[in-house]
Amino acid sequence: MKDQLERLVAQMVDAGVFFQDAVSEFEKRYIRRVLESNGGNQSQAAKALGIHRNTLGRKVEEYKLTGRNGARQTKAKPAKK
Repeated sequence: MKDQLERLVAQMVDAGVFFQDAVSEFEKRYIRRVLESNGGNQSQAAKALGIHRNTLGRKVEEYKLTGRNGARQTKAKPAKK
């Protein structure tokens, strides 16, 4: 895995990708994958990531991880009669 990561880093540096952009993209994809592997359960995903659930919730919002990837989804409220 270290060799794969080293090649990816070299490609990103050669392509002129800024450090913060690389970190953000990695974090977004990593969080999405962990959420998917935990069925969208943020408490379980936060534990697997080693971060507080509130921190994960902020990152889900920051990266707009909603919908099919198993992250935060809002449920429609029933219509009032």
